[in-house]
Parts: sequence; C-alpha cells; structure tokens
Amino acid sequence: MALVHAVGVVAITNALGFKDRTLRLHRVDLSALALSASMALGLFALHMIEISLFAAFYVLVGAMTHFEPALYFSTSAYTTLGTIETSLPDQWRVVGAIEGLIGFLLIGWSTGVFFADMNKLLREQESGE
Repeated sequence: MALVHAVGVVAITNALGFKDRTLRLHRVDLSALALSASMALGLFALHMIEISLFAAFYVLVGAMTHFEPALYFSTSAYTTLGTIETSLPDQWRVVGAIEGLIGFLLIGWSTGVFFADMNKLLREQESGE
C-alpha cells in the first residue's frame, strides 16, 4: 500500500501540474520511490508495534481478557478514531484516553521525520550527491 500511495502521490502531483522550479530541475527516480515507500512501511510497522504493546498491556493488567479486542481498542484509541465498540473498565479509561494523546503525538512525530527525510532525499537528488 505504501508503494501504491507513493506512486499515486507522484502521479497526482504531475497530473495536476504542482511543479515548481526546483521540482523541474530533477526527477524522482524509482530508488527514491522505493526509499519513501520503505520509510512509510517502517513507520507503519513501528506504530503497529506500539499499538500491540498497548494491547498487550491491557490484557496483562486484566483490563481486557483477549488480545484481539484489546488490539482493536488500542488501534482505535491510538489513531484517535473514536468509534470504539469495546471499552475499558472504569479504572482503565484514563489510560485509553492517554493512549490517544500518545498516538496523536507519535503519528505527528513520524510525519515530521518522514517529511524531513523525504525533503533531504529530494535535495540530495537535486545536488547529485
């Protein structure tokens, strides 16, 4: 999906003519697309590990009895989806809300890292490094 997204973003950008002078100086090659897709997949995997750790925590402390509903709850909380069909016992509700804040911040952090790294990649391609 990350590769499909990377190719799709480039295609849409080109089709809509969102090119400035800097972008006209170089082309993004397949290695850059592969690197950006790999970065996106790596960040996705990192978030899945973090979500799974929260889910395991909920099971270990007895807030939930099975991993699958805990994973569903954790994914919904972490991504701030907000449509959670299962809920935590009252004494663990604050932890679920804090997970939402943590997920929001970590996703934002990943977005910043992704943007900075991709910007660096484009600058390096432009300068021929």
